[in-house]
Amino acid sequence: MSLDRLIEKIEQKQNPTVAGLDPKLDYVPEFIREKCFDKYGETLKGAAKALLEFNKGLIDALYDIVPAVKPQAAYYEMYGFQGMKTLYKTQEYARSKGMYVITDGKRNDIGATMEAYATAHLGKVKVGKEEYEPFIADALTVNGYLGSDGIKPLLKMCQENDKGIFVLAKTSNPSSGELQDKTVDGVPVYELMGKMCEEWGKEVPGVYGYNGVGIVAGATYPEQIKRLREILPHTFFLIPGYGAQGASAKDIAAAFDKNGLGGIVNSSRGIMCAYQKQKCDEHEFAEAARKEAIRMRDEIMGEIGKITVSNS
Repeated sequence: MSLDRLIEKIEQKQNPTVAGLDPKLDYVPEFIREKCFDKYGETLKGAAKALLEFNKGLIDALYDIVPAVKPQAAYYEMYGFQGMKTLYKTQEYARSKGMYVITDGKRNDIGATMEAYATAHLGKVKVGKEEYEPFIADALTVNGYLGSDGIKPLLKMCQENDKGIFVLAKTSNPSSGELQDKTVDGVPVYELMGKMCEEWGKEVPGVYGYNGVGIVAGATYPEQIKRLREILPHTFFLIPGYGAQGASAKDIAAAFDKNGLGGIVNSSRGIMCAYQKQKCDEHEFAEAARKEAIRMRDEIMGEIGKITVSNS
């Protein structure tokens, strides 16, 4: 099962973090932009090439200490088909370095359309007699608020292709409570969604106590994270909101079980833009990212303790 492989990588590196690769051109060091624009012009292709070089530099600096990357599809889609090619090339490069790849796409639809999304990001498409992987992520973030019609096609794809999904439950943004905190018969909507994910996950069982249907649970809401862990013992958490959005290691500690398992914490701008925050030479962007990733790892590990895996 896909999330078993993620858990194994987390245990191997003793690091429950994922580097979000959400690059804007403003984040890319000027020397990379200038080189790519000189070769390809100030074009969508030039921009996409700059993003790819930036991503590769980050991956080279992180792959031996960080188990996973999470490219957000929107930051690539905004540069058209050239950007989508960079998304694929980023996934491919991260995979070549042994990293687990989560595509942050938050896809949401039903029936045949959801099957198409699932095929694009988690499956294979047949062209004549040949089969191809359009994109090569290990897992995909999805929006489950259309109910099981939008999830069942994904479960089939996860079973057939050894993939995983993370379903939005309690997101990290300030207005998430406008809907997710509303109650139905006294139960918050985010809890209902979490319980649905726990049930869906039974169709994709794992060997380490966690199933293949995870949830997104924002670090900016520590009490809700604590509650979700209490009621979802077999659900793995993808945890955004650390760092740039203001959450700390203490805020996410309740997501983890006694073995230090249960979640993976995302940092995007904190890692990508570390060279700007540290005010170091832009040529040292990768070294700065590595330094920040180590700091983040050590802070979180200081809260949760050693990570150990055992078969459930």
